Amino acid sequence: MRKVVDRARLQDFMKALSAQAKVEGRVYLTGGATAVLSGWRTSTIDIDLKFVPEQDSLFRAIPKLKESLQLNIELASPDDFIPPLKGWQERSPLVAQEGRIAFHNYDFYAQALSKIERGHERDVGDVDEMFKRHLVEPEALRRSFDEIEPRLYRYPAIDPGAFRRALDEAIAKNARK
Repeated sequence: MRKVVDRARLQDFMKALSAQAKVEGRVYLTGGATAVLSGWRTSTIDIDLKFVPEQDSLFRAIPKLKESLQLNIELASPDDFIPPLKGWQERSPLVAQEGRIAFHNYDFYAQALSKIERGHERDVGDVDEMFKRHLVEPEALRRSFDEIEPRLYRYPAIDPGAFRRALDEAIAKNARK
């Protein structure tokens, strides 16, 4: 059984992964890793990430790191679940530079929208924390949804009306705080 990922274990992973990089690149962390690094959770069950550019050496390192560090690692990011937002890379804050790899939290607006769309209890809590910490703002989040809404047809599992209602609920709930 793999261990939960706290800040120290996440930082160990980042150092170990960066040691495998053959060229400069970025790793975008998302989900629980972002929550741990941002301080609203003390741990997560897995590390979700995306490589830009994709590096074969990093992909090859993942199975070994999963075993040696006893971590769950998933190649997943918001743009696997919803259309990518324009400018997401520029809005993805730097977390750390380790060797050739710059680690970033994936754009909070994209994370919030993908979590709102999924609607799991933990995702809803993460979105609440993003609002509380002013990592997302209501009107900018609504504009982000408006940007991707015309492209939701490419994601047949998404019900655009239900997604909009969930967004409206999240904004209304957090506007009262």
